[in-house]
Amino acid sequence: MSTTSSVAEPAPARAAAPKVAPVVNDLAIRVGTVNGSGSQSANLVLLRSLYAMGIPCSGKNIFPSNIEGLPTWFHIRASARGYGAHRADPDILVCMNEVTAQDDVSELKPGAICLYREDFSVDLPSLRDDVTFLAAPFYKLVEQAYPPDKTDKGYRDKLRKVVNMVYVGVLASICRIDMEAVEQGVRREFPGRKAKAAEINIAAVHTGYEWAQANLPTNLPYRVERMESTQDKILIEGNKAAALGVLFGGTSVLTWYPITPSSSLAEYAEGFLKQHRTDAEGRKSFAVIQAEDELAAIGMAIGAGWAGARALTATSGPGISLMTEFVGMGYFAEIPVVIIDVQRMGPSTGLPTRTSQGDVLKMHLLGHGDCRHIVLLPGSVEECYELVIEALDLAQQFQTPVFVATDLDLGMNLWLSEPFRYPDKPLQRGKLLNAADLERIGEFARYKDVDGDGVCYRTIPGTENPMAAYFTRGTGHNEKSGYSERPEDWKKNLDRLALKLETARKALPAPIIEGDPSAQVGLLAYGGSHVAMAEARDQLQEQGVRTGYCRIRALPVSDEVTHFIERHQRVYVIEQNRDAQVTSLLKTTLRGTIADRLVPVTHYSGTPISAENIVRPILGWEKNPSGPGWPTGDVERDNPHASHVEQPSPE
Repeated sequence: MSTTSSVAEPAPARAAAPKVAPVVNDLAIRVGTVNGSGSQSANLVLLRSLYAMGIPCSGKNIFPSNIEGLPTWFHIRASARGYGAHRADPDILVCMNEVTAQDDVSELKPGAICLYREDFSVDLPSLRDDVTFLAAPFYKLVEQAYPPDKTDKGYRDKLRKVVNMVYVGVLASICRIDMEAVEQGVRREFPGRKAKAAEINIAAVHTGYEWAQANLPTNLPYRVERMESTQDKILIEGNKAAALGVLFGGTSVLTWYPITPSSSLAEYAEGFLKQHRTDAEGRKSFAVIQAEDELAAIGMAIGAGWAGARALTATSGPGISLMTEFVGMGYFAEIPVVIIDVQRMGPSTGLPTRTSQGDVLKMHLLGHGDCRHIVLLPGSVEECYELVIEALDLAQQFQTPVFVATDLDLGMNLWLSEPFRYPDKPLQRGKLLNAADLERIGEFARYKDVDGDGVCYRTIPGTENPMAAYFTRGTGHNEKSGYSERPEDWKKNLDRLALKLETARKALPAPIIEGDPSAQVGLLAYGGSHVAMAEARDQLQEQGVRTGYCRIRALPVSDEVTHFIERHQRVYVIEQNRDAQVTSLLKTTLRGTIADRLVPVTHYSGTPISAENIVRPILGWEKNPSGPGWPTGDVERDNPHASHVEQPSPE
C-alpha cells in the first residue's frame, strides 16, 4: 500500500438484501481479524461503549494459541433482556481477514449485514443474495485520520492497529452507538501517558463514522438505544474475579506455573496482593512463587498448607494431570490446599484457547486408589469470586485439597455483574489446635476421629507443645500417625475419609433450583453453562415446553439434586464435554430406574455454549418421541398441570 494518503470513495451499490424489521437492543456483532493486529483494543472500545449506554452486554475473544498471524474473532452481544451467552448467528459481521471471510459469510443468517474491506480480492457479495454487504475503504480512511510520517519508522505497524478504530466508527454509525460513549471507551483504553495515542484513535473513529454517515444506508435494521440497566454494575473477567477471591479469601501463599487460560488469574492475584497486603515499610504478608512446572507448584502449595498457610495454585487441564500424585498425597495426608482449574479443551495439549468442562470428573476423582475431592462449580464471575473464598475455608475446615472448576469462557471474557459483596464472616481455620488447647486436652492423635464426623484435629509446625508433633505420611498410618500396614488401620482410614467427605457434602454450596416443579422436563447444568440457561429456558417456554432448572454448584452433589431429578419425568443434563461426565457421576448415585431419566446434552466443539446448542436437541427429542418414557410430541399432553408441594432452593 502506498505511503501517501488517498481519498476514500463512496461504497459501491449492491443488490438489496431481504428487508429486516428494526431490531433494537438485541445485537450480536462478530469481528473477524488476525491475531496480533491490535483489534482487541477496538473491540473492547465497542463493548465498553454499549456498557456506557446502559445496555447489558458481554464480549468473547475467540483467539488462536499462537502469538501472531492466525485468525481470531471477537463476539460482542448486547441484549435488553440481559442475555450474555454466545450467539452463533451474528447480526453484523466485520470482515478484516480475507482468509476467513468466505467461511464467515457462509455462516450468516439471512438478513445479516457484512461490513468488509473493499480491497479483498474475493467478491463476497457474489456468495450470498440474502445478506447486506457494505464495502469500506478502511485503509484509505485510516490514512486520512493518521497521515503518513516518514520520520516514524514504526508508522506502518501503528497504522495496521489504528485501522481497527475505523470499523468502530462505521459500526457506531450503523448501530447508532453514542459517540460520546465511544470516545470515553477509547480514552479508557489509552489512559495517562497514552493520551496522544488516544487522540489518534479517536480521529480514526470519527473518520469511519463520518464516512459511514455520508455513504451507507440510513435505514439499516440493527441498532441500539440508551438504557439504564448497567448502573452500579461492573464488567469483569472471571479470572480477575477469582483473583479478588484469592485476596479476600486470605491466601498467604500462591504458587503457579504459566499455562493458558489460567495465567492471568495468578498475575491479577499477584497484583492485588502486592497492592493490598504490603505495609508502609514494604513488608509483605504473602508469598507468590512462579514455579518451574506444575508439579513443583502443587508441591510448594501442599507444603505451605501443611505449614499452616492458606495456600492456593491455579492451572488448567495439563497441569492437573501433572499434579495427580501430589493431590492424592494431600488427600491421604489430609493437607489443606486449593487448586483452581480454568478448563480448556483437551485431551493432550488440545486447544489451549478453547473452552471446555472436560476436567470435572477428573478433578473429583484425581489420584490413584480411592480418592474423591470437593469440586466447586462457579456459574458466574460473582461466584468465581465467592467460591474461591469458600474453597479456601473448606480446605481448612476439612483438611483436604479443594478444586474450583471454572473455564476459559468464564475466566478470560468480560461479563456484566453486580458488584461483589465484602466477606461477612471471619476466615475459617477448622479444627486447629494451639499450645493452650493441647495443654487443656492433655493428648493428641493426628488421625483420630474425636467428633465422629471424619474430621480430625490438627496442629501446625511451630506449635509450642511437645504433644503437637506428628509424622505426616502418604503411606499407611494409624490414628497416632505411626506407620502401619495393618488391614484394620488401612480400612479404618479410608472409611473415615469417606465419612469426612459425606460431612463436607452437607456443608458445600447448595444447588440453585428454580422454575416449574410440576413440569415433566427438568434441566440440570453447572459452571459456565449457566450463562446460556436463562435464554434457553425462555426459548423452550415459547415453544410450549415448561421446565424446572437445577444448577449444581459443588461435587459431591447434595440430596436436593436427587430430589429434583425424582420430581421430573425427563432431566436433560447440559455439559460442555463429550462423555457427559456429570451425568455418569449422577447415575452412580441414583436408585433404581431414576437414572434412566437423565438425558445428556453435550457440547464440545471448543466454542462457548449457546442457547441454541441447548434448545435444538431438546426440542428435537421432546417433539419426536423415540422410546419408552419419551414424549408423544403433543406439548399440552406431555406437560400437564400437576399439583405439587414446591421445594424451592434454600437460596
